[in-house]
Amino acid sequence: MSFWWFWTQPPVIEEALDEDLPILAEIQEASFSHKWGTAELSRMKAQKGVDILVARRSSPYGTRTPLGFLILRRAADEAEVITIAVHPRQRGRGIGKKLMEAGLFRLYGERCSHLFLEVDAANEPAVLLYRGLGFKEVGRRKGYYGASEGDGTALVMRIDLR
Repeated sequence: MSFWWFWTQPPVIEEALDEDLPILAEIQEASFSHKWGTAELSRMKAQKGVDILVARRSSPYGTRTPLGFLILRRAADEAEVITIAVHPRQRGRGIGKKLMEAGLFRLYGERCSHLFLEVDAANEPAVLLYRGLGFKEVGRRKGYYGASEGDGTALVMRIDLR
């Protein structure tokens, strides 16, 4: 029996639930050198203006395990990406792009005018993703990332939503 259709289904993007937070902490730990525990994610989730979106596998068997997540913070008519992470085994499948598209759609609907983010200049897949979505570089921060493959430069990027 072939399950090719199972792996081709796009992920479902929805609000993170409190019970997702331990798994999101594991994904974050597997993705970055700095660790955020469940308690820190819970505090972020409780803040006004913070949205945590989670990507889940679309499955007829009911598997709801998160594959990745995006944290956005809104202030006035601007927003920023706090973090985005996809489980290392799930990368390269367009999950990060789906998360970002869902976040952009949400912010557009909330009438945000700009979305900002910072990305390690050495993180080529992420930089290509953001540029492909329409983000433009608006600044650089030298030596911002200590655990970088490159010189630690952070690219400050922005997309205009209006």
